[in-house]
Amino acid sequence: MNEPHKKPIEAETDTAPVNGTAPDGKGHTAADATDNTAATAETAAEQGEGSAGEKVAALEAEVASLKDQLLRTLAETENIRRRAQREREDTAKYAVSSFAKDLVSVADNLRRAVEAVTPEQREQDEALKNLLVGIEATERQLLAAFDRGGIKKMEALGEPFDPNFHQVVFEVENTGKPGGTIVQVLQDGYTIHGRLLREAMVGAAKRGADEAPATSRVDTSA
Repeated sequence: MNEPHKKPIEAETDTAPVNGTAPDGKGHTAADATDNTAATAETAAEQGEGSAGEKVAALEAEVASLKDQLLRTLAETENIRRRAQREREDTAKYAVSSFAKDLVSVADNLRRAVEAVTPEQREQDEALKNLLVGIEATERQLLAAFDRGGIKKMEALGEPFDPNFHQVVFEVENTGKPGGTIVQVLQDGYTIHGRLLREAMVGAAKRGADEAPATSRVDTSA
């Protein structure tokens, strides 16, 4: 009796995908996904570096701006300090201006007392002579005190007229001197620390028609 024909058993084949090559159902493999992840990470890193660089640049600009503002503030503060110091010094220098003007008038009277006596009278009267010696000594002491306090008597005689220092009371013709030259001093002028304290009252040579007046300017705010 013949045995029935048996169908040969086919060997099972392992069809498991090779690692990293299995499709994801959309035609992409795991290797593709890995590459995409790496690219994304690199792009993010580049963007992060760019953003950090911009922040650093912005911070550096802000620091530079703040430094500039600080330097300007320090300079302004120093200017204010110097100005305040100068004002304090000016206040100390010129606070006595009113008192100094009164003392200048005393000096005027001392000088007038000396000049009121002729040389002949002085020699003839011993008592008067001694009195004048005392007055002259007082005048010298007063002028020395003026000098220590920065008060100076102006030497106006023979000088060109200056409207900032001199007040012309009259003009004199045919003096043989250039127009505007001071030919007589009626009252001495004074300055205090270089600033006008009192004008000198003077007589000046008359100017010709072709002579321009003086136009100089000084600080007269004492």
